Amino acid sequence: MMAKITAAQVKELRERTGAGMMDVKKALVKADGDMDKATDILRESGAAKAAKKSGRIAAEGLAAFDVEGNNAVLVEINSETDFVSSNDKFVKFVDDVTKAILAAKPADLEAAMNVPLGEGTIASAETELTAVIGEKITLRRFTILTKKDNEVFGAYKHNNGAIIAVTILDGDNAEAAKNIAMHVAAINPEYLDKSQVPAEVLEHQTDVFTKETEKEGKPSKIIPKIVEGRMNKYLAEICLVDQPYVKDSDMTVAEYVKSVKSEVKNFVRYEVGEGIEKKQEDFAAEVREQMR
Repeated sequence: MMAKITAAQVKELRERTGAGMMDVKKALVKADGDMDKATDILRESGAAKAAKKSGRIAAEGLAAFDVEGNNAVLVEINSETDFVSSNDKFVKFVDDVTKAILAAKPADLEAAMNVPLGEGTIASAETELTAVIGEKITLRRFTILTKKDNEVFGAYKHNNGAIIAVTILDGDNAEAAKNIAMHVAAINPEYLDKSQVPAEVLEHQTDVFTKETEKEGKPSKIIPKIVEGRMNKYLAEICLVDQPYVKDSDMTVAEYVKSVKSEVKNFVRYEVGEGIEKKQEDFAAEVREQMR
């Protein structure tokens, strides 16, 4: 005789797994009312659903940071649509993963997926959430930063986690460190200073400016001076310390931090989805396909 499935059982299993009502009912019926068996059934079906979604492009989502003592972490977790970014379960997952990675300090992404989370790992939690939400969820990347005792972290989050930035400054001026993190989020520098720009980048850009200047018909003896000026302008655009400070364009970032007796030591900036080729939806073609 088939066990009678009660509303209380459905409620309990939904709270335990986060699965949809119909999926919960089907699992309970299949498990003849056994809560543990039903949980296993939902997890197995969740893994199957997640596998089906593994080929989709996930370029939306959230970035988050956390700081504890001399360590900080930045994390990006992707979803397929920006709608999911405000989902409570997704937001909690991002927060839980960020804290777990900061605590475990894994060496790479593969190790991070095996970090304990809840009753399983980050990998298993990711699979379960993919099944519950119905979109591909992906831990894309993380960066762990370590500062010295005589340094300070600054952090800034823009648009609820669309862009985040973490900085390290010399000294203990937390306000200045946050101001620079805000600048990094807004202006998106590529390097800290000129010494970090790869030699091949400098050579390539110098060659580009030299050819441009020669085509303009400038006298050959003044070309090196013109190229030098253009290179300085280019470096001021891509190097953090040489950029005009976002809160006061009359001074550079270097001049601002010097005015507060500090120095920028490092920074990391995440923008959700950067570098991912997003799928372009053709809704007309989609409708035509469904009508066949």
